[in-house]
Order: sequence, then C-alpha cells, then structure tokens
Amino acid sequence: MEFKDLLNIDPVFLALGATIFTWGMTALGSAMVFFFKTIDKRVLNSMLGFAAGVMIAASFWSLLKPAIDMTEAQGGVKWMPPVIGFLSGGAFLLIIDKIMPHLHMGMAVDKPEGIKTQWKRSILLVLAITMHNIPEGLAVGVTFGALTGSHDMGALAGAVVLAIGIGIQNFPEGAAVSIPLRREGMSRLKAFNYGQLSGIVEPIAGVIGALLVVWVTPILPYALSFAAGAMIFVVVEELIPEAQTGNETDLSTIGAMIGFATMMMLDVALG
Repeated sequence: MEFKDLLNIDPVFLALGATIFTWGMTALGSAMVFFFKTIDKRVLNSMLGFAAGVMIAASFWSLLKPAIDMTEAQGGVKWMPPVIGFLSGGAFLLIIDKIMPHLHMGMAVDKPEGIKTQWKRSILLVLAITMHNIPEGLAVGVTFGALTGSHDMGALAGAVVLAIGIGIQNFPEGAAVSIPLRREGMSRLKAFNYGQLSGIVEPIAGVIGALLVVWVTPILPYALSFAAGAMIFVVVEELIPEAQTGNETDLSTIGAMIGFATMMMLDVALG
C-alpha cells in the first residue's frame, strides 16, 4: 500500500490506528520499568521538558495554524474560531482538573487535586498523566477526521506527523509514570500496567474527536483549536511546573527547546 492510499481508508479507522500507536509508545516508555528501578531527576526533568516542547509546537503547527487557514479559506473571521476553540479547550481541561482526583508528581500524598477521595497515591498519579493524554488523543482524532472527503496529501501528512510527534513525547511520559511507581515499592509488572493504562484514553478520545468532525464538518476549525487549548492547558498547568522542580531547571528548559524544534521540524518538513 502506498502512502496516498491511506486517503481511501475511513478517517475514523485511521484515527483509531494512529492513537493505538501513541498508546503503544506510552506502553513502550512504561516498559522501561523492567530495566530501571529509579530515574535520575535531571533525566526526568529533561524528558518532561521535551514532552512540553513537542506539545507546544504541535498545538500551533498542527492545530491552530490549520484552523486559522481553514477559517480564512471559508471566508470567515479568521481569528474567531481559533480563539473560541482555544479558550474552550482550556476551560474544558480546567473543569476536568477541578473534578478528576489526581496527584502531580513530586507532590505530597495529602495534596491531591480534584474531588476528595481516599484513592491510593498510585491511582492519583496515573490519573494525572491520563489527563495529559485526553487532549493528545483528541488532537490526533480531529486531524484525521479532517480528512473526510479530502484528497489533500498535505493534510494526511500533517495528521501522520502529529501522531508521530505525540507518540515520541508519550515515550518519556510512560517512563515518568511507571518508574516512580516502581521506586515506591510496586512490582515491575504492576508499575508497567499502571503506566500503559494512562494512555488508554488516547484511542477513545481519538475516535470521539474523529467522529465529531466527520459528523459535523463545519466545527473543524473549532475542534482543532479546542484540542490546542486543552494541550496548552496541560503544558502550563502540569508539565512545565513538574519539569521545573529540583535544582537542574536548565535541563528541562533545554528539553523543551529540543522538543519544540523536533516537532516543528517534522511538521514543516513532512506536513
């Protein structure tokens, strides 16, 4: 099968396949727990910074810029759908942040966020990473859903690049979940299972995002911007603060710069 033949496949199935790949990268990262029991804080900060950089770049190059271009091509006010969608995505994640019980890495067990619960620290940590993956899966799903009735090779390449970028940054996120759980005394197999489960929401969110766009095509610029806003909320609310803990904050900043440059290079060169 040639690359262009992908355009003949139902976009929802493409979204499912792409998000299964990103989930698989989370699982691959989680599998690092079978080789390492601890992870150096400097390495962890660098990985989290890299993930933040990828998400920031993807939010603009793969989501906001296409939303602006689509709106302009449709003859609308080119800033309105991106702004409304972006802020709505952030508001959506803010609501989830206030409702879903979760615990950020490095925080004391008595300082969980969301609705009060007696759940274990391990569950709360996994839920925090799961929140990262909801907008990521949604973003991939929306970009593939945009291919409905389209023969635009550039749009297909852009969707594939976004999936690759999200998959790349999911690898360190998987390790960032499983290895700390192992350090706290959890078995390797159990820590791996918890780590990979944090990514299972990506195929679910991906299919939902693709279906929404397929069913209601005019919402596409809003949907792309919504996913971008949700991703930026995660970066600012969780990834950057977590990556900046400790004394080696320059490493997380360098990681973010490399992550942004990597995603930008992929999108511009291949998208």
